[in-house]
Amino acid sequence: MTNAFAPIEVAGRPLANRIVMAPMTRSRAYGPGATATELMAAYYGQRATAGLIVSEGIQPSPVGQGYPDTPGLHSPEQVDAWREVTDAVHAEGGVIFAQLMHTGRIGHPALLPAGLHPVAPSPVAAKGQVFTHEGPRDFVTPRELDADGIARTVADFAAAARNAIAAGFDGVEIHGANGYLIHQFLSPGANRRTDGWGVDVAGRIRFGLEVAAAVAEAIGGHRTGFRISPGNPYNDIGEQDAADIEDTYTTLVTRLGELNLAYLHMIESADRELTARLRKTWPGTFVLNPHTHPRPTGPDALALVEDGTADMIAFGALFLANPDLPARLAAGGPYNTPDPATFYGGDHRGYTDYPSL
Repeated sequence: MTNAFAPIEVAGRPLANRIVMAPMTRSRAYGPGATATELMAAYYGQRATAGLIVSEGIQPSPVGQGYPDTPGLHSPEQVDAWREVTDAVHAEGGVIFAQLMHTGRIGHPALLPAGLHPVAPSPVAAKGQVFTHEGPRDFVTPRELDADGIARTVADFAAAARNAIAAGFDGVEIHGANGYLIHQFLSPGANRRTDGWGVDVAGRIRFGLEVAAAVAEAIGGHRTGFRISPGNPYNDIGEQDAADIEDTYTTLVTRLGELNLAYLHMIESADRELTARLRKTWPGTFVLNPHTHPRPTGPDALALVEDGTADMIAFGALFLANPDLPARLAAGGPYNTPDPATFYGGDHRGYTDYPSL
């Protein structure tokens, strides 16, 4: 019987175990021009015993930034800075993917270079606020991407993926979850388009498929992962109709499966039956961030590999509190208790770590 400590191969790289460090946006890219820092290299290097590390969200373009002090992969300086991080992980024998995260309507002009404004599939503002260096601000009504803007955004993802490989990452994960740009296209609440990128399921999944195909062409499908969160209401995304969720994600996962990607990474809702159906639909490696709310994913999630629910399990908060988490899981503990104060507002700049986002 396979367990979470059995080896597996991803992106042509043998992994020591099936334990994934989930991507967690940190807002600590304090280097000039949204670049990674020595602290980030130390942070990831300490956690290199994960079978796979997925980095914090990295914007593929300046307009894709939705939070203060998040890093990019769209300039030569950013590539150089990230190389120190990937070198630190590889020196410890680890494997790391870059998560490419365009936040779309989740953001504010105060976070962007002069003249830029958040973009989205439709001019529909999300309810809520975002933290900026000037304090919390209401989300604004985004600018609707036209066909040329969509093409440029797809090209930005592909260029960022190439930059990730140049920076030493072993692959990339496309963030199609948690209410950010790709998820906004998937959702009938955020996507009100009447053209080929909206109207029905085929239209709403088109943008995500175009991004995945472009990234796979740029760096190889075997080095490309894709993250989804069916039914997740985060960031006012508004996926509530069970039949539409089923249709949307079954169709999306089927089409993504044709691209021979490295893995599918699913943030689970409370619907384990949907997880099972999508797991069966997906032809490759299936990474699961299991639904454990309100507690963090814990050691009991390892059983989901043993019973075949997933091939790999992603841990968020527990990895923050326990940099050597795989060893502690293998030994049955002990575990440091995650402190929510380190997730929100624990850093003098404002935001710090966001478990499982």
